[in-house]
Amino acid sequence: MAEFDEYESLPTSNSTTHMIAGSMAGVLEHCVMYPIDSVKTRLQSLVSANRSLGSVLVTMMRDEGALRPLRGIGVTVAGAGPAHALYFAAYERLKVDFTSTGSAHHNYLAQGAAASAATVLHDGIMTPAEVVKQRLQMYNSPFRSMTECALKVYQTEGFSAFYRSYGTQLAMNVPFQCVHFIVYEAMQNATNPERTYNPLGHVVSGGVSGALAAALTTPLDVCKTLLNTQEAEVLQRAQKTQISGFVNAAKMVYRLGGVSGFFQGLQARVLFQVPSTAICWSVYEFFKYFLTKNGLNDQREGGGVTYEKSDRVSGGSGTGYPLNSLNDVSSNNAIVGGVSLGAGHVLLKEDLLPTGSAASSALSAARALGAV
Repeated sequence: MAEFDEYESLPTSNSTTHMIAGSMAGVLEHCVMYPIDSVKTRLQSLVSANRSLGSVLVTMMRDEGALRPLRGIGVTVAGAGPAHALYFAAYERLKVDFTSTGSAHHNYLAQGAAASAATVLHDGIMTPAEVVKQRLQMYNSPFRSMTECALKVYQTEGFSAFYRSYGTQLAMNVPFQCVHFIVYEAMQNATNPERTYNPLGHVVSGGVSGALAAALTTPLDVCKTLLNTQEAEVLQRAQKTQISGFVNAAKMVYRLGGVSGFFQGLQARVLFQVPSTAICWSVYEFFKYFLTKNGLNDQREGGGVTYEKSDRVSGGSGTGYPLNSLNDVSSNNAIVGGVSLGAGHVLLKEDLLPTGSAASSALSAARALGAV
């Protein structure tokens, strides 16, 4: 099985770091970009006039109040935290599990499969949140709060209403996330091959991957919005009480908007996803780095793994083995018994005498790298 690379693996045997970093990234991403998301929902309405992102935002704030673009943000925060925690933890683990040889960073098939599986977990939490959020975002929404909206939907349409668009959501998000993660990983391989913490690289890679994925999946997003909102005027035109299923939604979009109807809100969606994914990846990578760094510091202070030096710790004859996964991330210095050995130091089999409460875990890591 391929091992996690560099700082990504150290304190994350239980995926705690990825879950914490993922939840922070999800919440911040959605909070910062929420006003644009509200405008996107309005622009994807099949009964709205063709207007620009700016004009819709100004009209919302002028006619419905300055805080109107933020309506429904509470339910998004409630859903985004746990959804992204599961999402990133599953992706990071599964891309390694799906890689039999070599580095998971270069196995794009494994990345796509991991992204697909992680999306199923993510959307299981976010789909009900999206239903409530988008109904609160629509023009003339009759709901005053997320609690009122959720209860009303449940009472009038049943529990299944919260998952009416789940199939469409998956049909949209699986290809979206496959493109998103594969492009991100590919850009990181090209611009940041050492996989160090590189804020600018994470921002650029995240933004480009988000833009491509968003543009390609906009038609599916339009259908999802229709299924979630069940706009009264659309139902009246269609002479239906509700629209269910991706096929029916696609037929209705084409009937009311033609081919161009599938691309309503394209500009808003791309403009939303570029900074959104840039924020998400930069925040995620920051917290992953921060938590990993602190984990290493704790280990060096005696709370984790310590190593005793043998006579051959400074070198010696024979074949050596670089132990990258036990290096100080900030300086790439090998750490043995709390002593910095310098960048590029090569440890030998005989150099490793693990002690302390986490010795067995450290020994396993060393064996996996071929050092023991």
